[in-house]
Amino acid sequence: QVQLEESGGGLVQPGGSVGLSCAASGFSIRFYSMSWYRQAPEKERELVAAMSSGGPPYYPDSVKGRFTISRDNVKNMVYLQLNSLKPEDTAVYYCHWHGTDYWGKGTLVTVSS
Repeated sequence: QVQLEESGGGLVQPGGSVGLSCAASGFSIRFYSMSWYRQAPEKERELVAAMSSGGPPYYPDSVKGRFTISRDNVKNMVYLQLNSLKPEDTAVYYCHWHGTDYWGKGTLVTVSS
């Protein structure tokens, strides 16, 4: 059974940082692209980072230079480091087996003073 479980969200001050983790089970991430999405209140879900099994990461301009995706194929984990956070980064962040219907339940990141 495929499962993706995020952790690490919380309340962060503007300009701060937080690290998110995604534990994958039921498949090996080694062979697949993994990604992170976010969904802010009343907005559509959007891609914030993606990484294939062997290629460079992708980031949209909105987070480029501030977010970093990484993966540990041995631990079957995917990570997202969020730096220089802004209030508009407030959202539920989801781990995704890219290109499939498998999503985590999400973890909330709130950027506020």
